[in-house]
Amino acid sequence: MADMKDRIKTGIDIAADRAKNTTDRLADATNGAKQEGANVVDRVKDGAQHLVDRASELGGQARDKVQEWAGEAGDAAKQAGQKVQHWADDAYETAAEKVGDFGKEVTMLIRNHPIPAVLIGLGIGVLLGRTTRVL
Repeated sequence: MADMKDRIKTGIDIAADRAKNTTDRLADATNGAKQEGANVVDRVKDGAQHLVDRASELGGQARDKVQEWAGEAGDAAKQAGQKVQHWADDAYETAAEKVGDFGKEVTMLIRNHPIPAVLIGLGIGVLLGRTTRVL
């Protein structure tokens, strides 16, 4: 009778240890996925900010160049320069707005769907890793 109790107790202990190990592995995987998701969000934010900064820089350069040309040219060139400056300002504002909206949309998408975002990030990472290994 005592032998049967020991076997049952041993079986329960083994099952409990396996369940604990499985739970620990799942917790580790979840923490890794959360970290990867946070890394994806940070990379997207950094990329979007870089695009906004670059668009701002290019818009400023275009505006400066247009002002320089307008100062050197006559009335017709001045009017054309103002039109180009207006176009450059509009293009800069539109690009900055679109890039900002894109960053917000990507952030919202990742926040609303973190697991698919992590899986997509992992998939992209695997593809990039395989690509760089081949090259």
